[in-house]
Amino acid sequence: MRSKIIVACVCCFTLIIKGSGQSPSDVQADTSALNTLLAKSKELAGSNPDQAISYSLQAKKLADQIKFPKGTALALKNLGFVYFYQSKPFEAIQYWTQSLEVFKSIKDLSGVSNMLNNIGVIYNAQGDYEKALANYLASLKAGEQSGDQLRIVTALQNVGNVYALKKETYDKALDYYLRALDLGKTVKEYNDIAGTSANIGEVYFNKGKDSLALHYYEEALKAYRDAKDESSLPFVYNAIGKVYKKQGKYDEALRFHTKAYTAAQSVEYNRKQFMAQSLLGLANTYRAKGDLPTALDYFSKAEVIGREINALDELKDIYQGLSSAYASAKQYDEAFKYQTLFTDVKDTLYNIETDKKLTRMEFDFNLQKKQGEINLLTKDKAIRELEVKRQRQAKQALMLGLVMLGVIAFIIFRNFLAKVKINKILDRQKAQIEHLLLNILPSEVAKELQVSGTATPRHYENVSVLFTDFKSFTSIADKMPPQELVEELNSCFMAFDNIIEKYNLEKIKTIGDAYMCAGGIPTPDSDHPIRIVKAAMEIREFIHGYNSKRLELGLAVWDIRIGIHVGPIVAGVVGRKKYAYDIWGSTVNIASRMESNGEPGQINVSAAACEMVKHKFICTPRGKIYAKNIGEIDMYFVESERETPEGGSVTVIMREDAKNITQ
Repeated sequence: MRSKIIVACVCCFTLIIKGSGQSPSDVQADTSALNTLLAKSKELAGSNPDQAISYSLQAKKLADQIKFPKGTALALKNLGFVYFYQSKPFEAIQYWTQSLEVFKSIKDLSGVSNMLNNIGVIYNAQGDYEKALANYLASLKAGEQSGDQLRIVTALQNVGNVYALKKETYDKALDYYLRALDLGKTVKEYNDIAGTSANIGEVYFNKGKDSLALHYYEEALKAYRDAKDESSLPFVYNAIGKVYKKQGKYDEALRFHTKAYTAAQSVEYNRKQFMAQSLLGLANTYRAKGDLPTALDYFSKAEVIGREINALDELKDIYQGLSSAYASAKQYDEAFKYQTLFTDVKDTLYNIETDKKLTRMEFDFNLQKKQGEINLLTKDKAIRELEVKRQRQAKQALMLGLVMLGVIAFIIFRNFLAKVKINKILDRQKAQIEHLLLNILPSEVAKELQVSGTATPRHYENVSVLFTDFKSFTSIADKMPPQELVEELNSCFMAFDNIIEKYNLEKIKTIGDAYMCAGGIPTPDSDHPIRIVKAAMEIREFIHGYNSKRLELGLAVWDIRIGIHVGPIVAGVVGRKKYAYDIWGSTVNIASRMESNGEPGQINVSAAACEMVKHKFICTPRGKIYAKNIGEIDMYFVESERETPEGGSVTVIMREDAKNITQ
């Protein structure tokens, strides 16, 4: 309800049997019994699923007995509803698919449109918007062919809902929504008019066209009143409040958010979520007015309700608002607390989204697997029937027996093809899961975990380790809003990620404002010191350009120190949950000291690292410099890449002012 009103067309048909070869009295009795069973299954679908399933199965059995396929289709459809209301999408889509096939066989295009739409609703809920859109468009086509205006309106709305998910397809969404709105007005379906108008208003608001957004929100309010349906009024009131707040009309915004809060208390569905959204709207408006105490009060009230119902989307906005408001009030401890909560909720939402992707993959896998099992059972049954028939007729004709053997061979071949197809689907889904794992761990480590369930720590004799750190980051962080600080740091680290990927290095981790990567692991190679120095130079160049832009904007620069050391390390996976690949050893400590004893804008390397790269880069010696807990170490600044003549030799450049430097 936060972005659009979803329309699921899950209504039932009224059944009329027009004859099946029975006497009029028998037909009337069967008609009455079948309609009664279907009506009872529909009535109990949400409240008593076991009884509803029983009635639906009885209805299917009766429809099969009297050879009335439409009754069979409706019984299967009702079975799908029972599982849909129980939040069992896998079972629901199975029965709706069976119902769809029956409707197709009798050329009932209205029923076909209905089932395609409902199947699309399930894929939409699973987050598989591509399949949802395909089913909605097919539903629209069947609805137009049947002339069923209700199916057409529903399909148009749901196609618009999918396109409204991305700003790149807002115009397509509007096209379908406006067509749905025109047709809804023609057939006077007020709930459809209201829902479509609200969705159109949401799209125009996202496009920055406030006047049009207000116009359609007002149309939605009128249609809901005409339909005598107040269940969605809080959504529309809050939407209008957001528009007025954006326009700076704060009193109007407060009035509508207050109306939304009042209306929310009288509805049953989503009552507390609407209340939390209304309080959030009031808080944001008071904050925009500059009334921080009142804003903080409403944010806190919204947080209580959000926590109570675990409304993660609302809590994300509430924590962000609290953090920003406390920062504006110069209460930085509270601002940091809520910024941390905001980050945690964002991580939770990301994990939920990842879980949804995995659930969708599992859903598709189970659907394909179940369909394969159904196909195999169906074919096995056919084989058994053919075998019995062959035995009975074997004495009558040898030729008939040969024909039957050919049929059996053909069926076995088809079974084989079906199994091959299923295996390909499983292989593709396995590859998708492995890709997710490779985003967390190096490929060799990931494969070892998959095979043995553990990853053995390994010793590497020669590995290059790079550390970066921003000078005076703590003082910079104290002067920046938390959200802006995180965004700036994230943009830098994303650029670093791209650079180390370019040079085939392994990112290890980030620690606050420090960034750590390594070369020569998990697959040893000989040129990793060269590549890591090149990566360091690109990082330095990126920060130089980044600081130039900040200076143009009058902002403080972020000075970076970079340190590199080469030596032996131990690498492996730590932890049992949320695996992390890490490295240990004195080489890591020395690399860290290279960074901390460096200077802003310089690449500080150890003697070991210098020895391995001096033929490629100009290195300036700094002399022996004391490093905490290690002692005096020869250190060098990498100046630039050199061009080495063929057959020539390279030595380190010595400068008088760089000798015997100490700290």
